[in-house]
Amino acid sequence: MSSRHSLFAAICLTTLALAGCQSRGGLGDITGSISPARTQPGSPAEWQAEADKWSQRYDANQKDRNAAFYYARALRALGQHAQALAILQGAVLTHSNDREMLGAYGRSLADNGRLREADEVLGRAHSPERPDWRILSAQGTVADQLGEHPRAQQLYETALKLAPGEPTILSNLGLSLALTKNLPEAERVLREAATSNKSDARVRQNLVLVLGLQGRFGEAEALARQDQSPAEAAQTVAYLKRSVSQQNSWDLLKTGGGSKPAASRQAAPAPQGAPQG
Repeated sequence: MSSRHSLFAAICLTTLALAGCQSRGGLGDITGSISPARTQPGSPAEWQAEADKWSQRYDANQKDRNAAFYYARALRALGQHAQALAILQGAVLTHSNDREMLGAYGRSLADNGRLREADEVLGRAHSPERPDWRILSAQGTVADQLGEHPRAQQLYETALKLAPGEPTILSNLGLSLALTKNLPEAERVLREAATSNKSDARVRQNLVLVLGLQGRFGEAEALARQDQSPAEAAQTVAYLKRSVSQQNSWDLLKTGGGSKPAASRQAAPAPQGAPQG
């Protein structure tokens, strides 16, 4: 795996997952493995075992709420987004008042690029009386993908009122600020996220990116070395230097796949094993 791919996962739109990026071996909200306790599988092999277990129960009874929910969660973790969406589309018809199921459906729509639908569904997955910061953060990542950055930032700020200091929200907010080229504030927010004891390598990856966009390559390389070998960190910063020197350097934040790395969205930990992204 090249250094740019080891440092920059595709933008997950979390909470969605958008939990995250599926390459993490788990779900997050944009996608993260930031979770208070390990209540769900981690490795691809573990997720496959989870999928096999729940698929048998789902095949026996497709109206089984937990079977549909957890089977779809495992499929999303394995990157099988179309299949997960098909299962959740049926499940929300049967369990129309299940907000957790609705949230999973919204995340899955986002996984499949159906952003406007995801935005609408996630908006119905919680209420003002029972707000859910994970859903708000997920909505923010969808809004960012739609180019609606002020709305996204408002959603993250609202989520932070419910979960002050939550690094997954802060990380997504930092990237949103970077997308609007407010780099000093993006750096401040990402540094705050990185100080949390719940933070992980993806927060630092995003901070490396923002430092690189400001041309502070020495700081970026020193930070990258916390998660990469010296050689990998040097390659990462060399890639950043080349990208920042080009007119399309902002594609570092906006694109995933191809030859350009994308910033890594943070997926929020899901409550009691629910899909995180």
